[in-house]
Amino acid sequence: MTISHRTHRWALTAATAAGLVVVTGSASNAVEVRGNFDQNGQYAELMVPANEQLARSNRSIAPELRLADYERAPYCREAAGIWVMGFADGACAPGADLAQTAVQCDEGDTMVMPMWMRTRATPTSPWSEWDDIDAGGCGIDLLPVMTEADFRRLPIPAPTLTMQPDRGWVLINIETITYTDSTPITLRTDLLGYGITVEATPTRWTYDYGDGHTLTTTSPGHTYPDHDVFHEYEHPGQAAITLTAEWTGRYQIDGNPTWRDINGTATTTTTTAPFTIEERTSRLVSDLCTDTPKPPDC
Repeated sequence: MTISHRTHRWALTAATAAGLVVVTGSASNAVEVRGNFDQNGQYAELMVPANEQLARSNRSIAPELRLADYERAPYCREAAGIWVMGFADGACAPGADLAQTAVQCDEGDTMVMPMWMRTRATPTSPWSEWDDIDAGGCGIDLLPVMTEADFRRLPIPAPTLTMQPDRGWVLINIETITYTDSTPITLRTDLLGYGITVEATPTRWTYDYGDGHTLTTTSPGHTYPDHDVFHEYEHPGQAAITLTAEWTGRYQIDGNPTWRDINGTATTTTTTAPFTIEERTSRLVSDLCTDTPKPPDC
C-alpha cells in the first residue's frame, strides 16, 4: 500500500513571515529553518530539509534535557489496519506490514524513511506518542537549497578593473581600454548544518565611465590591440570608472557529487581612482623639444 504525504503542523516558539526560528530546547539552541507560514506566523509546514536540520541540531542537546526527539522509521500497518511507526532499521514489528512507496529515486540516490517526532513539556514530563512530520523520500530531498539571498550573502570579491593606458590621465577622442578577469572563484560556507562548496562566475559587466555613458557587456575585455571594451571621452574634465560584475553560481554539498545551479545572481562593484580627461594638440616647432635647453616654442 502506498502512503500519501501528510504535513504535520504545530505551534512554534517564534516565527516571522519570511523566516522561522524553532527553539528545540532553549533559546541558545534555536535553529533557523524554512517552511510555509500562515498569515499570523504561528504555524508552519516544515520541509524535509528543515526537519532534518531540527533533528541534527537536537542531537547537541543532552538526552535528559531534550523537549523533542526525532527519528526516521518506516510506516507499518498493524492487523487492525492502523498505521504506526516502525523501527529505525527499516523493519516492522511482528504481524505488521511494511508500507510500500511509489517514490522513485535517481540512480545512485538512496531512499529516506519518514521522520517521526515526539515531544514533552518539560524534561521531567512524559513523552507524547510518536507522530510523523514528513513522509521521507530520496536522499537528495534532505539537502538544503542555496537561494539567491544565501548566494548574495557570500563574500564574493569585487571585480578587477584595469585601464589601458593607466597613467592618471586619458585623452579625449582616444580609446580608453577597460578589461577585467572572468575567472570563477570558489568559496566555502555552511547551510543548514551542511558544508557547501560554491563556485561563482562573473558573466556580465556594466561599466559606468563617469561622464554619463555606460556599457554592459558579456566580454571581460582584452588588452591592446585585441581590445573590444573601450570608451572615448568627448570633453575634458575629471572622471572615475565604476565596474559592476554580475555573478552566477553553482554549489555542491559535502558528501554529494552533484553540482546544482543557484537560481539568481549576485553583484559586486569596484571603482578606479579619479583621473583627468585631457585635450592635447600638436604643432610644428623649429627645434627638437628634447633639446637642452628646451626651445621656447615647445
